[in-house]
Amino acid sequence: MHRTRGGLVAGGLSVLPSLFILIALSWTYMAFGTVPTIAGIFHGIKPAITAIVVFAAWRIGKRTLHNAWLWAIAAAAFVAIFAFMLPFPLIVLVAGVIGHFGGRLAPARFTAGAAHGGGDKAGPAVIDDETPTPSHALFDRARMARVLAAFVGLWSVATLALVLMFGRESTLVRMDWFFTKAAFLTFGGAYAVLPYVFQGAVDHYGWLTASQMIDGLALGETTPGPLIMVVAFVGFAGGWTHDLFGTDALFVSGAVAACVVTFFTFLPSFLFIFVGGPFIESTHGKLQFTAPLTAITAAVVGVIVNLAVFFAMHVLWPAGIAGPFDVQSLVIGLAAAVALFRFEVGVIPVVLASGVAGLALRMMT
Repeated sequence: MHRTRGGLVAGGLSVLPSLFILIALSWTYMAFGTVPTIAGIFHGIKPAITAIVVFAAWRIGKRTLHNAWLWAIAAAAFVAIFAFMLPFPLIVLVAGVIGHFGGRLAPARFTAGAAHGGGDKAGPAVIDDETPTPSHALFDRARMARVLAAFVGLWSVATLALVLMFGRESTLVRMDWFFTKAAFLTFGGAYAVLPYVFQGAVDHYGWLTASQMIDGLALGETTPGPLIMVVAFVGFAGGWTHDLFGTDALFVSGAVAACVVTFFTFLPSFLFIFVGGPFIESTHGKLQFTAPLTAITAAVVGVIVNLAVFFAMHVLWPAGIAGPFDVQSLVIGLAAAVALFRFEVGVIPVVLASGVAGLALRMMT
């Protein structure tokens, strides 16, 4: 609405408060996470996060899976990532191809439906659906070229600076490249890309453990910014565990890594908005563009269900499938699910209440 300056201000100030909050919370977690009080709180939060992920899959599925074709895509995506451990980018690519051809062969099956719930009951927005698109928001090839050049320039300068200061194989350069790729795969939001972040951050690079990843998602849920800010926690944990600046500067290591990860995660987001916003305005309602996105969103539902199953396995069997079953976590998780599904309680109250319940149970046992 206020051109590039407005976008930079709005985008930057939606990220920075959460970044600072998460750096503080991440430091508290990494430094004091084994303290019984903190450990008890996270014992209750973990099952709540599992319920929240299930709720997210249900909400997206309710809006997206309108026919058997889209249900089949969601199911296939779940099997692909759960049973065959196929990479998330490949699943997105295949779903997009299916949507492209499906939109031609059966267009009615790949038409995005309206969200349930009756729509927004608030008054009209400053720029509403019926408002003509402002001239500065119309697609323009020259403007697109300038935005692309600015993005490539900023990314290249920042990457070159990290390479010169720390080396090509350094942790910060690896974070640069990995989270740039993750940013280009955020179809469906944070829940959709979390399996990819997990595959890289936990399995491949070892920046943090699976349990820490779940705890980081809990911390991300409590901040005012977008949930994808959980990547700042991943960066902080990676910088901390890899002692980037020595054992005497763990906080600095974590904070710098969190800032690097946040920069390279959100830089492509600004590109998408400044280039993609006008493009979406000019392609709104055109099936050849929307059908692939509809299929990708359906696949994302299956991927999120996989994330919920993964979290549940780590929460209910913390020592592995062969280990003991955590009945307390099951009870807290079911209570959180009832609060979300039946009573439509907000995410933050559910997280806070679950943390209190976990602490109380730990104190009693």
